[in-house]
Amino acid sequence: MIAPVRRLVALCFLGTALAACGTDPAPRAARPAPVPPSPAPSRPPTLAPGPGGLTPVFSHAPRGRDRTVALTFDADMTAGQGARAAAGERFDNPELIAALRALKVPATVFMTGRWAEEYPDQARAIGRDPLFEVANHSYSHYAFTEDCYGLPTVPDDRMRADVERAYTAFREAGIADARPYFRFPGGCYDRRALRAVGGAGVTAVQWDVVSGDAFATDADAVARQVLDGVRPGSVVVMHCTRSAAPTTERAVRAIVPELRRRGYRFVKVSELIGAANGRR
Repeated sequence: MIAPVRRLVALCFLGTALAACGTDPAPRAARPAPVPPSPAPSRPPTLAPGPGGLTPVFSHAPRGRDRTVALTFDADMTAGQGARAAAGERFDNPELIAALRALKVPATVFMTGRWAEEYPDQARAIGRDPLFEVANHSYSHYAFTEDCYGLPTVPDDRMRADVERAYTAFREAGIADARPYFRFPGGCYDRRALRAVGGAGVTAVQWDVVSGDAFATDADAVARQVLDGVRPGSVVVMHCTRSAAPTTERAVRAIVPELRRRGYRFVKVSELIGAANGRR
């Protein structure tokens, strides 16, 4: 009986020695590697305020070899047009949005708060689609200067509130991350208007290419005007309002392949502003 006991003791000593040397025959399961925290989302690029806190204005990116172009679409509806919408006038253009998706064209939609209220499902779908970004076109689409295409005017002391009310309408429609970009109704502004909305923290976005699609009936003429005007870094202004711009979808279907043939890449306004800031 002595030999088996000695053998057992020897095996015990061997097991202890192996464990001490890190050669345990039953290794422990490795701990999972820690998951690094997700980076905080970066704020969209904006331009620095002008002298005295004036709202900065952006019209196009620096001209260079980078052939980028931003198509922008104004989703216009004034605060007083609810009765017309109720009577059947269409201020939306789902066929245009479908065409941009089919063509895989990034775009920036400058939306009025009143439009988002009238078409909340479409507003939410556009706002949640990574192909697009939603920017502010005021709540009311009333002018911020006198004598602006016959639009009613916003009083000076209500201008900033009109911008902020649009962002509220976007959130209520389900758009969580509307961009800090603002387009004046009609593109009309002056120093007084720039000062009035200065505290809203937005960059005013204009354009350098007018499509001429508003109330146009010839899609080919609209396409030619855009194609003749685009330069590297251009911002093109068009409309996402079927009743006021019925030819826009057909024009876009002609514009996009031709600009791509010329070597242009479609981007959102945020990318152009980032390029103007030296950001890529």
